[in-house]
This record gives sequence, structure tokens and C-alpha cells, in this order.
Amino acid sequence: MPNIVTLLPFIVLIGAMFLMTRSAKKKQQAAAQMRDEMQAGTGVRTIGGMYATVKEVHEDTVLLEVAPGVHAIYAKNAIGAVIPDEEYNRILDGAEADHGDAPVVPDDASSLTADAATETADKAAKIDMGKAEAPAADKPADDAAAEQDAEDAEDIAKADADAAKDDKKTGGDAK
Repeated sequence: MPNIVTLLPFIVLIGAMFLMTRSAKKKQQAAAQMRDEMQAGTGVRTIGGMYATVKEVHEDTVLLEVAPGVHAIYAKNAIGAVIPDEEYNRILDGAEADHGDAPVVPDDASSLTADAATETADKAAKIDMGKAEAPAADKPADDAAAEQDAEDAEDIAKADADAAKDDKKTGGDAK
């Protein structure tokens, strides 16, 4: 009489095979149903990635309009997805998708830094690099202000560098 422990790996293997074939059959049935529900005027994507409009549906084939006035006959199995009208029109027009209330992801890491960094950026943005022409009477005052701003920016940069060194030494935040 065989021991149940020796049969356990075979039982698990058979069970895994059953679950894999069951999910594959469900996917095949869903794809077949999608292809059967196709109608003229529907937007589709072929398995090759081409977008087209269905003109006629036959038993095993589909007549697709791939461009205005250009028709091609495809096997039904070559249809990868039936696309909703709104999405199909967006793809054809090349318009951006409307994400509604989805959060906007910034292009840089500026939103990840603390308020102190924005204050530093504001002060750095105020530095006059002397490229703007000022009236002759205002030039000495502007030069003095520019020098003061430059010194402030250097002090801030030095403080940031010192804080970074302290962080390295202590292994934590210096804040």
C-alpha cells in the first residue's frame, strides 16, 4: 500500500496543471465571446498592433478598414481587442488621455524636498547676474544689492554643504 506522502507531490502537480488549464480556457472563452460580439463600426486592435474599424463580420473573417478607403480581410482570431469608441477615437486623434482626478506627477524632484529648499531656491532666484541693464543712477545700488545677494547665496550653499558633511558623519538628518 503506497504511502500518502509519496503520492502528495503527484497530487499537487496534477492540481496545478488543472488550475493552469482552467484559467487558460477561461481566457480563450472570453476572447472568443469578444470576437463574436464584434459589430460593424467597432474599433479594434489586431494582434499585430494595428488599429482599424470593423466594416463587415463573417463567420471566420472580418473586413477591416485600416485607413480611409483601404480595406483588408483578417481572420477573426487576429483581432486582439475590441476597443471602446472613446478610447479608439482618442488613439486615432493622438489626443492625451483624460485622467480626471488622477494626481499629477512632477517632471523633477522639486516636490520631494522640504520647504527650506524652496526658500533657498527663492533666494537663489533673486540673484542678479548683471545681465539686465539698469539706469545709470541705479547701477551702484544694484551692484551692492547683487553683491549682498551673492554673498547670501554663498552662505546658504556653504551651510548646506556643512549640513551634508554632518549628516555623513552622524549618519542621520542634521535637521
